[in-house]
Amino acid sequence: MTHQPAIPSLTAADPEIAGLIEQEAARQHDKIRLIASENYVSQAVLEATGTVLTNKYSEGYAGKRYYEGQQIVDPVETLAIERAKALFGAEHANVQSYSGSPANLAAYLAFAKPGDPVLGMALPDGGHLTHGWSVSATGKWFTPVRYGVRKETGRVDLDQVRDLAREHRPKLIFAGGTAIPRTIDFPAFAEIAREIDAVLVADIAHIAGLVAGGAHPSPVGHAQVITTTTHKTLRGPRGAMILTDADHAKAIDKAVFPGLQGGPHNHTTAAIAVALGEAAKPEFREYAHAIVANAKALAEALIERGFDLVSGGTDNHLLLVDLTTKNIGGKPAAKALDKAGIELNYNTVPFDPRKPFDPSGIRLGTGAITTRGLRPEHQPQIAEWIARTVSAAAAEDEAALGTIAAEVRELLAGYPIPGYLEA
Repeated sequence: MTHQPAIPSLTAADPEIAGLIEQEAARQHDKIRLIASENYVSQAVLEATGTVLTNKYSEGYAGKRYYEGQQIVDPVETLAIERAKALFGAEHANVQSYSGSPANLAAYLAFAKPGDPVLGMALPDGGHLTHGWSVSATGKWFTPVRYGVRKETGRVDLDQVRDLAREHRPKLIFAGGTAIPRTIDFPAFAEIAREIDAVLVADIAHIAGLVAGGAHPSPVGHAQVITTTTHKTLRGPRGAMILTDADHAKAIDKAVFPGLQGGPHNHTTAAIAVALGEAAKPEFREYAHAIVANAKALAEALIERGFDLVSGGTDNHLLLVDLTTKNIGGKPAAKALDKAGIELNYNTVPFDPRKPFDPSGIRLGTGAITTRGLRPEHQPQIAEWIARTVSAAAAEDEAALGTIAAEVRELLAGYPIPGYLEA
């Protein structure tokens, strides 16, 4: 087996790095990858990411650059913009943000001033660091106000959102997060934002592919600003986009450049354009709905095996599992699962009594396994492996983990990945 595209020049020039890349390709092939923020990009996206476009500096925007020689780069960026607008039905798109966190920072820079109140979901309840959490610059430079979920349902408490918005009058309201297994009610958030004249920012980094494929309601028409990464369920390179309505476009563009960064990464822009072109095809719509079908099947299989799911299940790609009743913490469980060939991350759960670095939960996502072709009928087997691993970890049975890892590799041998082909 070998990395694809092949890397002969790298192998000759730096065999140490080339060897590590080959090992990583094998690792990605051999494990059930359930990290909700990860996926496999197509070989076309891989090829676009590794082109001579990485050589070019392009500060500014198409037609208004600060460097010469943009005759090719301008059409590349314009293609990415037009494809983003068409795919999501947005009036404006900025494709230059380096990643999701800078994309969120652009919203702050565009529409708030240091010290202004900002309303976002609390990190332990499923929010993101950049929604105003204390260790983030956004929590240090602005006045964070945090909403959460209802203890009895595990779902966003919109009454609390409304009450906090009326009390604190935030300049920005963030909807979305990193561990939300249920449909986000963008119209309800928009109504609250309109009442206090706040800018609604929909962070759809996790669900962008589901939105593009019609498997989750779109925030377009409800949120003035929409931020997203371009990987995760959208299945593109590591990058970001910001979608806006026409009224908020100029402020966002100025915030991205020159407000937060210099030249965009043109090789990434090209790969984003490729991924957006792929996402516009009918088969991507099928893929988005298959992600949800797999997540629902996995949720059902885990519940049948005695696992407690936050909110009782999922509407999207993501599952948040509370391991309290399994007598093991999320961190040791995640490490044992990795040894057993099942890759995911430990995660806080709402109202978690444990510390964030040793929380009670694990987070799972079905984007990557769906790309490989695994279907709902495979989910009971995956759930059974998870259950066996958690039991083995609690019993400190290391031998069982190796047995499970071998069974995982046997299944995955029939489901190849982009970027790794048999020699």
